[in-house]
Amino acid sequence: MKNVKRIGVFTSGGDCSGLNATINSVVRAANEKNVEVYGIYEGTDGLFYPNLKYTKLKLSDLANNFSCMRTGGTVLKSKNRDNKSSDADFEKNKIAFERGIKELGLDSLIVIGGDGSAEITSRLIEGTDTNVICIPKTIDNDTPMTEYSIGFDTARNVTMEAMDRLQTTAFSHNRTMILEVMGRDAGHLALHTAIAGEACVCIIPEIPYSIDNVCKKLDEIKNKGISYALVVVAEGTKTENGENLVIEKCGVECYTGFANYISQKLAERGYLNRTVILGHIQRGGTPTAYDRIVASEFGVYAIDILLQGKNNRIVVIKDGKVTDVDLFEAVAVGNRPVFKDDILVRTARALGIYVGDGG
Repeated sequence: MKNVKRIGVFTSGGDCSGLNATINSVVRAANEKNVEVYGIYEGTDGLFYPNLKYTKLKLSDLANNFSCMRTGGTVLKSKNRDNKSSDADFEKNKIAFERGIKELGLDSLIVIGGDGSAEITSRLIEGTDTNVICIPKTIDNDTPMTEYSIGFDTARNVTMEAMDRLQTTAFSHNRTMILEVMGRDAGHLALHTAIAGEACVCIIPEIPYSIDNVCKKLDEIKNKGISYALVVVAEGTKTENGENLVIEKCGVECYTGFANYISQKLAERGYLNRTVILGHIQRGGTPTAYDRIVASEFGVYAIDILLQGKNNRIVVIKDGKVTDVDLFEAVAVGNRPVFKDDILVRTARALGIYVGDGG
């Protein structure tokens, strides 16, 4: 057993349901082993010396002030940090980060984040003796080398419910309803939503599509005697010309609504339609039972492997079992996309859903 006495935990990147449940499990598992846990506020920024932002996390606080297991968001706050900063700025941050870890006397770090957070953290700790374990979370479910990331199940339940509600109004007005879900680079959420919500069209970043074939599918549905249609699109999908629909807000690129682009193209061809962009509703809310359970498994496993002496690892689910992989290897692999021969793509097409061309 490795002599670990004090660890820091922080959440990084976009929020999702299940983060607090993960923090809860880390604190509980660590305290059972007489290990102190310090919560770091606002991701990596909370460890940049001298502006340290932290609190000692105790089980009594987590249980008495609120229930971490049941609440969405993150009590430690989160911050999206640009991993494309200049070399000079990055080296400055790296020094401040290392100093912050030493000031708090931390043996190890547990980072709850997605693929971007894993990459940033791996760069900040590279060449140091800091023990780091990453726990994957993202509603996009595209963290490298894991079959599941915390927050995905809650998000897909939110989008499925949205589809259930849209179906009744689509039927009532003989309309096509277009639902836009999150998915910057990967279409996992859109694909799951399309299958669970009985969509007839699903457009995602990984698979080329054409407006002509979308219209062909809508006509096919109508010819079968169905008076309405449901379409799901991922926000990060490009236009037919290969353009990203983004605008800059305070120096950050934000998506402007791919659903509106599709809506306009369909309207130009005479298809009556309406759009719904769920946005950050997908990130919030009470975590599902599955996300609470996976969060608990991941947190306990992270503490276990830290005490075993493992370092620079990401906790993952592989072949249905919780295990771990090398952090730097996972970062090199990059985010996990939807592949054209994915079982869910084949399932969707067998159900008559148009999931782009080539199938």
